[in-house]
This record gives sequence, C-alpha cells and structure tokens, in this order.
Amino acid sequence: MSAAGRLVVCPTPIGNLEDVTLRVLAALRAADLVACEDTRHTRKLLDRYGVTGKLVSYHEHNERERAGELVAKMRKGSVVALVSDAGMPLVSDPGFILVQACIAAGLSVEVLPGPSSALAALVASGLPAERWRFVGFLPRKKGDLEKLLVSTAETLVAFEAPQRLAATLALLAASDPTRPVAVCRELTKLHEEIRRGSAGEIAAHYAAERPRGEVVLVVGAAPPGAGEPDIAERALTALQALVEAGARPRPAAKALAELTGVPANRLYRALTEQQR
Repeated sequence: MSAAGRLVVCPTPIGNLEDVTLRVLAALRAADLVACEDTRHTRKLLDRYGVTGKLVSYHEHNERERAGELVAKMRKGSVVALVSDAGMPLVSDPGFILVQACIAAGLSVEVLPGPSSALAALVASGLPAERWRFVGFLPRKKGDLEKLLVSTAETLVAFEAPQRLAATLALLAASDPTRPVAVCRELTKLHEEIRRGSAGEIAAHYAAERPRGEVVLVVGAAPPGAGEPDIAERALTALQALVEAGARPRPAAKALAELTGVPANRLYRALTEQQR
C-alpha cells in the first residue's frame, strides 16, 4: 500500500460478467474499499469471482459527501476502487466529483481500461468511427434534441431510454428519413439486438415494436449544411442587427438584398411582422 493511498477507476461489464478484465479483478482484490453505485449489484460480480472486500455506496445522491470521506481515507493510505453498475465510471455515471477531489488533493488516480457500451455500439453500428461524438443521455426538450440530431457533423453516439426511443427516431426521420442509424440494445446480454438502417426504416420498426432494456443509439453524421439557417433566415438576422444598431430598415433591407439575393420587400415585411 502506498503511503498516500490512491484511487483506481475500474470499469465493469456492461452485461456479460465474463467481460471483466484480469486487471480489474486484481484491483478489486487489492483495494481496501470498493466504492459502488449499488452494493447489491456489485456484490454479484465480486461473488462470481470470489472477491471479498468492503463495499461502500457511492451514487449521485451522496457523491459530494462520500467523496470527502473517501479522500480522507486515501490520505491515510487506503486504496479505493471505484466502480459503477456497468461500464466505465464517470461516463454518464457517478465518479467525476471523486476524481476531481483526488486530483485536488494530490492523490494518484489510476484508470483501468475495460468495457464500454458507447464504444461497443459505435463499432457494431458500422458507421464511421474516425470522428464521433458521445453526448451521454439525449436531451429531453424537443428543441434541444432536434438541434442536436440535425446538426451533428460526425457520428453521434448517445444513450436513450427505451420508452423515448420511438419518438426520438420519429423526430430524426422527419428531418431526414435517409439518415443512417443503428439501435444497439442489451449489448453483450442474452437478448442483444443491433438493428441498422435508415432513420425512416428504424423509426417505423420501433413505432410498431417498443424496445426493452438498455439502448445505445448511433446516428450517422448530418449532411453538410444541415441544421444551418437558410440564406433568407441569415439575411433577416443580419437586418435585425443592422436596425438595432441604428440603420434605417428599408435602405438596410435593400443593401442586404443586393448581397444575398433575397428580395428587399420580403426582408422588410418579415422584419415588420416580427416587430408587431
């Protein structure tokens, strides 16, 4: 045991318990404490491999308080292993506050590689993986969700609740039914399903058949220019800015019409309608 103690971040299986790594098992055996979201859930993994150890709960509702307690123990020499219920801690799971606290306290933070549903889904989707964006759970507000789905210029990977999947896919299909999509469900588990196709096809399938279990949604990059306002909208925005800066509406509209090709009368009418 080191004099100052340390934190070991240990990813756990996302479904199949055989996916745990030998290094993670060794770290769990060597740890003085195992901080976990659900002690009952983690105990099943430890029992499977004959690992005995003291478990302490560490979840979203007690993160800040428990982080202080764990840092104090590490300062005294304890080795703490951090796990989540599935996959890599901190990735849409608790742990960020503890890692920050350890770094601030000058404690060593060791991160072990291991299972990740986001990476597994990305590879299984068959979509480009050179550039991709992970956003965790998708936003709930329709406007925020639509903006994200329509404008992302690289492969998008996200978690989605099964009861929301059909509506999310319908929104995506409404903007571009040909957009490539993969729904990766229950990865590494007995009922694993990976369904690939266009947004229209996948939306139609899940509109008729509600999914169950954990879902990772992978969406192909938006085509160039998607989600950007058209030239008329940009011209109107520019006209508003000019008028707010003191320009006279009609001359400003005429100048923008010459630059953009959008009729001056159209711009002027749109401006006056917004000002009513």
